[in-house]
Amino acid sequence: MKKSTVIVRLSVFMLILVVINLISSKLYFRLDFTEDKRYTLSDATLDILENLDDVITVKAYFSEDLPTQLISNRQDFEDLLLEYENRSGGNIVFEFISPNDNEEIEQEAQKSGIQPIVVNVTEKDQVQQLKAYMGAVLMMGEKKEIIPLVQPGVNMEYDLTTSIKKISVDDKAKVALLQGHGEPTVQEVAQLAQQLAVLYDVEAYSISNADEIPTYFKAVVMINPTDTIPLAHFTKIDNYMAQGGSVFLSHSNLNGDLSTGQLSVGNDIGIRGWLSRKKVNMGNQFVIDSNSGTVTVQQQNGMFNFRSQIKFPYFPRINNFTDHPTTKGLEDIMLPFVSALTYSGTDSLVNFTPLLLTSEASGFAATPGAVNINKKWAQNDFNQGEQVVALALDGPLGGSVDSKLVVISNGSY
Repeated sequence: MKKSTVIVRLSVFMLILVVINLISSKLYFRLDFTEDKRYTLSDATLDILENLDDVITVKAYFSEDLPTQLISNRQDFEDLLLEYENRSGGNIVFEFISPNDNEEIEQEAQKSGIQPIVVNVTEKDQVQQLKAYMGAVLMMGEKKEIIPLVQPGVNMEYDLTTSIKKISVDDKAKVALLQGHGEPTVQEVAQLAQQLAVLYDVEAYSISNADEIPTYFKAVVMINPTDTIPLAHFTKIDNYMAQGGSVFLSHSNLNGDLSTGQLSVGNDIGIRGWLSRKKVNMGNQFVIDSNSGTVTVQQQNGMFNFRSQIKFPYFPRINNFTDHPTTKGLEDIMLPFVSALTYSGTDSLVNFTPLLLTSEASGFAATPGAVNINKKWAQNDFNQGEQVVALALDGPLGGSVDSKLVVISNGSY
């Protein structure tokens, strides 16, 4: 190759690099090659950022000299803020401040609710303790929201977006917590209501025989109903879904009682029939899983009594989640005494998504039956493969308008 040709090609290559650098100085984007798309913003986040109508300032209080295991956390948070700034059209602005070198700034951070964490750092075979700050304050006008500790991973986006939502939205959508069929009150599920209250107004709601369920409810939540639900109430729910309403149902159709050791099918309160009309079927056997939680049992060794933890396959530990907005960020859930769910629908307009699945080493225990704490489980007991214990349907479930239904076959987890 002629020397002049090489020079021309190198010049063109350098020109391309210059152009790329000029463009990248104006635009920010990140490519996400991770398997779980942990660096891809959710649709909910994008919707919130694109609809901001005022500037939110983020003060990120991060120590400068973080130990190696925490440096990536700071970088990930800065990258996330850069993308938020870009996606919001400049309505997210931020700065990083190190409190460690300035006593006044350190007091400012602590008064805002950001406390340091103590990290053990090994230097020259000696363990030293380092005081590290990793929090943020969000401000919009007179409104303020605190993230005391920026968590790594998917929780980082959730915490940041939730904080933005808290201070940027005045008119929250409403969620109905269904009452009247033995469901817990709002006070009895206070932690759930408190979390929902970040983004929604939660209202206790009883279905009226005269009035339809208001369509201003973003969703109707049915948690562990135990009393018979009248057919007319299911009709009201169907009518609500026909208008595009969403329903979340958490229901146990099987009964497991550790105190008596009895396993049985629960009373039919109408839910199984209602779900079957939507092609969702609840199994009448308990799902058992070798990947399970534990129970405490009293054991005796000679003259001594002691307590010990043993694995209990009736308490499947779920860490197999489908990629779906409802499961994003989940790592582990235990569902005691749960049944399997199946979907038999053939309507191509309805999307079926299994949300929670047991491990490949799962099986079934028949009902009625009895719990044998001392049972020696064998590999052959877990030969039925993974089982769906929560699912989502999306499509025309009650009429011609798309709606959503999420079902979990446990009402007490």
